[in-house]
This record gives sequence, structure tokens and C-alpha cells, in this order.
Amino acid sequence: MDKQIADLKPWSKSVVRLVDVAAGRTPADLVVRNGRWVNVHSGEVVSGTDIAISDGRFAYCGSDASHCISDDTEIVDADGQYLVPGLCDAHMHIESGMLTVTEFARAVIPHGTTSMFVDPHEIANVLGLAGVRLMHDEAAGLPINVFVQMPSCVPSAPGLENAGSQLGPADVEEAMTWPNIIGLGEVMNFPGVAAGEANMIEQIIATRAAGKTVGGHYASPDLGPEFHAYVAGGPADDHEGTRMIDAISRVRQGMKAMLRLGSAWFDVAEQIRAVTEMGIDPRNFILCTDDCHSGTLVNDGHMNRVVRHAIEQGLRPVTAIQMATLNTAEHFGLERELGSITPGRRGDFLIVSNLAEMKIEQVYARGRLLSEDDGLTVELPHFEYPETAKHTVNMARDLEASDFEIKSPSGANSVRARVIGVIENQAPTKALEMALPVSDGIVEMSSKDDVCQIALVERHRATGGVVNGFVSGFGYDKECAVASTVAHDSHHMIVVGTSHKDMAIAANRLREVGGGIVVVHKGKELALVELPIAGLMSDERADVVAGKAEAVVKAMEEMGCTLNNAYMQHSLLALVVIPELRISDIGIVDVRKFEKVDLLVD
Repeated sequence: MDKQIADLKPWSKSVVRLVDVAAGRTPADLVVRNGRWVNVHSGEVVSGTDIAISDGRFAYCGSDASHCISDDTEIVDADGQYLVPGLCDAHMHIESGMLTVTEFARAVIPHGTTSMFVDPHEIANVLGLAGVRLMHDEAAGLPINVFVQMPSCVPSAPGLENAGSQLGPADVEEAMTWPNIIGLGEVMNFPGVAAGEANMIEQIIATRAAGKTVGGHYASPDLGPEFHAYVAGGPADDHEGTRMIDAISRVRQGMKAMLRLGSAWFDVAEQIRAVTEMGIDPRNFILCTDDCHSGTLVNDGHMNRVVRHAIEQGLRPVTAIQMATLNTAEHFGLERELGSITPGRRGDFLIVSNLAEMKIEQVYARGRLLSEDDGLTVELPHFEYPETAKHTVNMARDLEASDFEIKSPSGANSVRARVIGVIENQAPTKALEMALPVSDGIVEMSSKDDVCQIALVERHRATGGVVNGFVSGFGYDKECAVASTVAHDSHHMIVVGTSHKDMAIAANRLREVGGGIVVVHKGKELALVELPIAGLMSDERADVVAGKAEAVVKAMEEMGCTLNNAYMQHSLLALVVIPELRISDIGIVDVRKFEKVDLLVD
């Protein structure tokens, strides 16, 4: 790769040349002529526009850049197509794509994403601060802008789970000195902030003292005093809203409402009504993905998919693009660097033939062509993860079918049990209670009620712990098991199945390969994605991982699952900061009360 692509000069080192190019005293490196300028500052599309770029930054944007051209200037004719700022993903987790930062970039650059704000709290829960630094350093060498938010909640809910590491205020202070850290990652421990707990408040203070942005995560539907206390605690945005009132309430309190469209979270359509129906100012709304698996990235798109979806909900195209460009840049204090095609900003732009459909023909970042015809035109740098980032599935032993048996109270013919209820296309779950039969002292599942078993297998400290519970909503109607070491946020191993024997086989298989996702049917392996890096990420190319992930989805469907992106639902069943009911290494957790509860109800 051309080293200049990654080594962009700061504006202060380029300003004199930019001035000279704009004045016509020095020729530009690149001039794009005859474009339709999507101006996100004025909210208009300006036809007949030329742009001139030098030192990887925009120098001139106007009706005629002929004075910026010499024999050495590269000239591109946009031929009346749209010039769109490079798209920004304001909140996302690279690890959810099961890819390294480099391979994630390879997948999303052709879709027009030139800036990402990533929260690596998945790897942080496994490898701690060292894992965050690995992803930080990998991100810094890429030809697009990948800013890192320092994870705030590791573990996400102290006392309700035990992760592979713990981070605190001292770690946040250290990370704030790293060059590519943009702020604090989503503050998921909202009860802690609302209660004024020192650990959370000190992390927020350290971030604000560094002049950086605090990410939010308020996952409760309660908009009463606890919500107001959380906002007063400092988080500046939130992506956990699902209702129109959630978006309105956040904006009214001075937060940015981040609306997400990931692989399984479809939260834009309902909340965008705050703009399209209620007339709320759209400049305080930001689009993001949060979690996208590799199959979505390769086959459906990334931020272009989100912008297209927002337009389909009734937004003007320019407004939707604002929400994925300028609004994001302003939120993170980078409006003089990113988010628009205007002088001094980084030369990140797209040539788009159809604005409403976001049909992208070419992608430029820092004034260099990175992609056209849906393929990369540059080589991305290689980044090697050390052995210390691998071999992280630390189970004490191979498991047996009996490890997944749930014993009933003596003499009972049936029991009433708490059941995690999956909600399609949403992160929250339902706290259900169901009557389940008992046979030979063991509580059975109920196929007629769509109740199968879930287990969390401890995999960080080799304790041998297995926590069992019940889950409803997957629709499995065959003997099977699905196991994954991607289990937000503490990332133990989650196993969901209808057969204790298959559950043991699936868990042991992931121990053998060092992490990943596997589907087993009657003792036979149907699909496997190996994730050797922290049990979260593959070291293979995005298209290869996407193919394996698609095989997992297909295998789950063959077992009877009809949920959209069921694997993403699977991966969040241990997320003990989103209501209502979850599983962790300490037991079943009622997130409405933030307390451990018994599996079997008296």
C-alpha cells in the first residue's frame, strides 16, 4: 500500500498548499469535474460543481476548478453524478462482524464507509487493555478513518457477571493519551451512573477532562428520574432507543439520538418518525449500525444500507446523508476534519449514480481512489495478531450431556420456570414464565411451546462452571445445538439446543478450535466458523467468513429456526445490561431489577 494513504498530514502542515491550490497558484493533485455536490451544510444539491484535492484534503469546491489544474493533475469527470461525503458509522463493534479491523474495512469500503467509530469492548472483555491496544494500532494503519472508543464497562454489569478482564478509571486515563482514541465507549452500566457510582463517574470525568466524547447506552424504557440522572451523568448519545418517544426524549435532553440498523436491530423506522411526523430537528439524529455480521456486510451493505433505509422511511436523501456524515463528525468534534465536502476536510467522498438508492460507483478517501465497481483498488496493510490473543477458550474439561441437565425439586411432576423470550429484530428480551414437564427428576424442554435449553459455559478462567436455563423463540424442531464464544459482553460460551448430547458436542468442538460458532445435529457438525482471535474474530478474509457465517444461518434454518438473523439474537442472550431476562456465569439475571433470580419459580 502507498504509505501516503495512511500518513495523512495534519491540516496545519497542509494549509498553505490548500490556500495556494484554491487561489490557483499551485496545482491540485486531483480534480473531479461536473459533479452534483451534496452539500450537507446547506442541505442542498448543487449541480455543475468541481472539487480540487491536495495533500489528501479538499482545497476548492465550486463551479470551476480549471485554475487548479496542471499537466500533473489527475482529472476525473463525474459526468453529472452525485458527489457525496464519505459515510460515517457513529457506533459499532468490529468484532460483531467476526472480522479483524482490516478485513472489516475491506468489506465496507466498497459500500462507501470511510469513517468508523468503533467500541472494542468485546475484545476488552476477553483480553483487557492489551486487546484494545491491538485493535487501536491496527485501525491506525488503515487508509480510512477508524477511531476507537475506550471501552467503559468491562465487565458490563459488575456483580452480575465475570468477564475475562476488568477495566477501570486508571485504564481510561491511560487510553485517553493514545493518538487514535476518540472517547469513551457506550456506558452500559446505566444504573451505576444514575446512582452516582464512583467507578463509572470517574471514567466519565477522565474522558471529559481529555476533551473527548462519552458514548451512552440507556437500555431501559423508563424515562423517569433514572433516565434524567443518567443524562446528568455525562453520556452524550444513545443508540438503545426503540420507540419514537425514546428518540425525542434523548434529543430534548441534549443527547444525540443514534438510530441503528444492524443485522438484527431494526430501530430506525419507528424512531425516525420523530423527524418525519413530529418535525424534530434532524441535525440531532445520527445513523449507525451497532452490530453487523459479515454476511450483511458482504451481501447487503453497511452505512449505505442504513442511509437507503432511512430514505425509504420518508427522509429527504440529503437529510439522511447528513445523519451519516456531518451530524456524526460534529458529535465527535471532528467537523473540521470529516463529514462534508468542503475546504480543509479530508478528501473522503463518493461518486454516486443514484442518490435514493445509494448506488456507489467510486469511493475516495484522503484523495485516493480506494474502490470502484464494488472492488478495492488498493492493497490493505497486513496486521498480525500475536499468539497471546489466541487460545482463549479456557474450559476446565470436555463437557458431557449430564452437564446440561436441570434437576427438579424432589417428587415434582412439573415445574414453573423462568424463560428468556427472544424478540425478533430487537435487542431486548421478554421475561417469561412457563410450566415445563419433569421426567426422571430432570426438567424437560417443551417443543410445543418453543422452549429449548440455554447454557452459559465459563471459558475465561477454566472454572468448569455451566449455568443452565431456558429460552423461547428460536423455533428449533429437531435435535440440535448451536454454540458460540461470541456472547456479549463477557463472551463466555453460549450453547442453545434441544439435545443435551448435541450441546456437549458443540461446546467441546469450540474448545478444540479455540472459539467460534458451530451447529450440531444428532452428533453431526453442520456448520462451523472458526474464530481464533479472542474467540471473537477470524483471521480469514471477509468473503470467506461471510460464506461460513451463511452456512451457520442455513443450518439454523434447517433445524427449524425462522428468526431473522437468529445468530445475532443468540449472541446477545448473555447481555445483562438490556432487559428483561438474561443468563450469565452467575445465573439467571432479571435486568429489570439488576439482580440474580432463581431459574425455577416457587
